[in-house]
Amino acid sequence: MQPKKKGTTLKSIGTALQSVPGWVPATAFAITLSLGTAVALAQAAAAGPAQQAPAATPSAPAAQAPYLAPPPMPVAKTVPADPLPPADPRAFTAASPTVETVNAFLSQVWGYDSDRLWRVMAIQSTTAPNVSKVIVFIIGKSADAKPQAVVMYVTPDGNHIIQGSTLVPFGATPYAATRDLLKAEATGAARGAAGKDLMLVEFADLQCPYCKVAQATMDQIVKDFPAARVVFQQFPLVDIHPSAFKAAAYGVCAQEQSDEAFFKYAAGVFDTQEALAPATEDTLLRAAAQRAGLDGTAIVACANTQATKDIVNADIKLAVEAGIDQTPTLVVNGRAVPLDIPYDMIKQVIAFQAKLDGVATGASADILAPAPAPPPAPPTLNSLPK
Repeated sequence: MQPKKKGTTLKSIGTALQSVPGWVPATAFAITLSLGTAVALAQAAAAGPAQQAPAATPSAPAAQAPYLAPPPMPVAKTVPADPLPPADPRAFTAASPTVETVNAFLSQVWGYDSDRLWRVMAIQSTTAPNVSKVIVFIIGKSADAKPQAVVMYVTPDGNHIIQGSTLVPFGATPYAATRDLLKAEATGAARGAAGKDLMLVEFADLQCPYCKVAQATMDQIVKDFPAARVVFQQFPLVDIHPSAFKAAAYGVCAQEQSDEAFFKYAAGVFDTQEALAPATEDTLLRAAAQRAGLDGTAIVACANTQATKDIVNADIKLAVEAGIDQTPTLVVNGRAVPLDIPYDMIKQVIAFQAKLDGVATGASADILAPAPAPPPAPPTLNSLPK
């Protein structure tokens, strides 16, 4: 591409975006295209449009007593059928990926949200060999929604994209490889269904305080999705949690007795988690194992064997291969979902991914129904029309 032509193409994209009413520049809009993208966009939507200085209110005509002018009627805002500008054909200079592939990928990533619209605006060659730049405009369907630009770079193999500082699987079925990997190798303690058609793998660290909080969500998921196999896959973050590896080793030995014994042990560890430290870990972990009905002496001996340590190291390796970089993370048939988002969104993603994969969730219609909106706050003196 000649420099002059490239500048013209980029200018035309910017001009198209600025033609959208209420456009917000997106130079700082760095989000990942995993479920983290959905969270960032959902939070942005919840925050509402950027505040603007209020327009000056025109003076009302002088009222003659005893007449009082009624409050002005609100003007209903209409939502355009297609609020995004058309794409400029000159912005498509790379042979790969195709618009169809990008749309198939985004349908997997964002398709669970029926209120989201997007358009592929550019697929461009770059100075890096076989690296393509993809620009997508995205907007919600509400009248006040603001379009945003998402920029991603497709790697030469066509299997990944770089968005911000994150590497994300790319393609028409971006989660399939991770799904197959976890079906084969995620062997942590499990609850729910025996089959692996719908496999929900929680990567967690027994010394992670957020993982402790997330257990209530995991219990609810087990209850709401009876067709799912829900796996607790240990991922001790040894760099920040000094007792996590040993806690995981005790967990391996507890699971050797039974999955039920593991979950009882894990609950005991979470109960005394704040006191875990190198000086106290053996006492606390042994006590948690004994409260789970296990032989304390035997489990200590088991946890200290090289074979058990090798299993914990294999669990860590699996988490890294699956692209997990934080705990707790729930992986729904290969799709990573953070567990600190609203539960209604977690349910929505589980149901959507199950539908994509053609598998049952076992959830009732009542469970899958969106949560009702909270009732409006009662009016106050300050909110009543003057």
